[in-house]
Amino acid sequence: MSDNINEQNEMGGCCPHCSGKHKDREDKEKRDLMNRLKRIEGQVRGVEGMLESDAYCTDILMQVSAITCALNSFNKVLLANHMRTCVADNIREGNDEVIDELVVTLQKLMK
Repeated sequence: MSDNINEQNEMGGCCPHCSGKHKDREDKEKRDLMNRLKRIEGQVRGVEGMLESDAYCTDILMQVSAITCALNSFNKVLLANHMRTCVADNIREGNDEVIDELVVTLQKLMK
């Protein structure tokens, strides 16, 4: 799948699930978000190992629950950063359409 996204990016397109917009993040914000994702990636690998070693179902379920919490926490941090920067900047520039975009995003996150 990532090869497909790379091909699309090379051809001037973007991922079909993305808006096509970009954001330049401060190094600290990017580093913090990447660290969270790396920890989540490690947790997923741990669950994979548990499954391969025939760990008990409830033990795996508890680890998956921890991953879900970590992903929710990642989303909260990213959403807060988005609202403080992208949304606020767009409103200051008179682009109130960003509010509709935020509402749609929140509706998708709350499914």
